[in-house]
Amino acid sequence: MEYNTTRPKLLLPEYGRNVQEMIAHAMEIAEKDERNKAARAIIEVMGQLNPHLRDVDDFRHKLWTHLFVMSDFKLDVDSPYEIPKMEVLNSKPDRMIYPKGKIRYGHYGKYTESILANAHETTDPEEKEYLKTSMANFMKKQYLAYNNDAVENHVIANQLKDLSKGELILENPDELMNTNLILKSFGIQPNKRPKKNQKSNNNNNNKNKNNNRKKN
Repeated sequence: MEYNTTRPKLLLPEYGRNVQEMIAHAMEIAEKDERNKAARAIIEVMGQLNPHLRDVDDFRHKLWTHLFVMSDFKLDVDSPYEIPKMEVLNSKPDRMIYPKGKIRYGHYGKYTESILANAHETTDPEEKEYLKTSMANFMKKQYLAYNNDAVENHVIANQLKDLSKGELILENPDELMNTNLILKSFGIQPNKRPKKNQKSNNNNNNKNKNNNRKKN
């Protein structure tokens, strides 16, 4: 009996050992015309075994690349595409530099802080007023999306002033969008939001009911 552990390693297991052996046989064919015929036949088999590749752009190009990979780049045939090089396929991408920088308020995100930090560049009074109002309402939405609870308008006003380095100051924070309207836009009914104490009480009641059932 022959075990897979004693057989050659499958370079692309998704095609199976039969395709691997077909490629090995094609590499032993002396006549190049016959090798080309064998290679095209193997490509058709590979396409039938992996029909999902047909959804990939230029899937035949991908099949030919896989053919050369499975032959360890030793199959000498005429490809309709540029023959890939082992060095290119095995090369690793350049290491990406992870962005560094501390975010003051995580629920607002980096871009919000960046916009507000550059608020001093807006000199037109009307544009500055629009920026102030729109960003304050946006911040309130972000706060509620993250916190899913009520927020005081003066908190938003203070954080707006802080992030804009005093450039954007809300004279009347109560003019911000209504909290209940924002929550409704999220699909949350404000009156049906359970309070934290209510949640803990419900959990305790459920535990007591389960304990009573076990005793009975």
